[in-house]
Amino acid sequence: MTHEHDEELDLLVSRADLDGLVRLIDGACDTKDWERLARIGAASRAAVLTGRQLWPAATLAEYRTALLAPAEWAAQVITDESTQFSLGPLTEVIAQNHTWAELGPLLAPGPARSFVAHERVLRGESIDDDGTIGPVLDVPLWLEPWEPAYELAVYKPNEARFDPPPFPSTPIEVPLPPPGELIGDPDTVEAFRDLVAPWTAHSNGRIEVAVVEGDHLEAIAALGPARARITTLTSTEALAWMAWAGAVGGAHGRRRGAAAGRFGAWWTIAALCGVLDDWPLAPDDLGDLARGLQWYWWDAYEPPSGWQLQLAVCDPVEGLSWAVSAQDLS
Repeated sequence: MTHEHDEELDLLVSRADLDGLVRLIDGACDTKDWERLARIGAASRAAVLTGRQLWPAATLAEYRTALLAPAEWAAQVITDESTQFSLGPLTEVIAQNHTWAELGPLLAPGPARSFVAHERVLRGESIDDDGTIGPVLDVPLWLEPWEPAYELAVYKPNEARFDPPPFPSTPIEVPLPPPGELIGDPDTVEAFRDLVAPWTAHSNGRIEVAVVEGDHLEAIAALGPARARITTLTSTEALAWMAWAGAVGGAHGRRRGAAAGRFGAWWTIAALCGVLDDWPLAPDDLGDLARGLQWYWWDAYEPPSGWQLQLAVCDPVEGLSWAVSAQDLS
């Protein structure tokens, strides 16, 4: 459907009628009038520059376009500028319902194109880099056999779900020894803090990290709990948790997307193993390093929170261990 002059849209924008614009967006989606949806988004975005607070309408129109519209329309809302206030990054939203075969020819070279490609990889595609994707994320454009089935966002027209991996079952209470001797390990501490940076910078989250000479129980004890429960994890399960933590924004922070979470998890493994100077690593080598560590989930009997990452890691060869506790209440 073509509208040379949309009087209804003009009137709603001039009145800064946000509710009316949302109804107009709903109608355009119901009738699959993607041209009108694009016009609503553009008009609302332009009105913001004149002082009308219509950014929610602009954001909703762009989000619905990325999620629901055919690729030729959806690709038009993908830019290298970050999208504020959307339910998630549009580079992730568009990847949910569109293949790389559809999107690749339509997306301009740049960081956004690269992120979309990596989001499609997480949804099962293996992508050949023709030189236009770029090294924004130094991780492969395919999934390795040692990687998990990552927890992905589920986007719907008016909501989104960012479910965590399944919580480990049957934790075992363990007596805690005296805390191990704390040592300096700034690279690993920074890697863990970067994973949950949106939780702490833009929400109510907190994170504590302890690095000790000793085993994983001594690292947990260094964080100060009076008692603890632990569950053994595989490296694959631990990777899924770190990637989820790096993707979500916590209770109120902005989600970064599953592609960013995957990169953050790989980087954290490299930091734990002291090989950041060799980055990027061959994927097989990083997988071997991850499997060489001992991974644990732990808690101090506190009830599960909405956003939680509680890992302990032991390097039995180096005699070092790490414990991390990150939480953000919803």
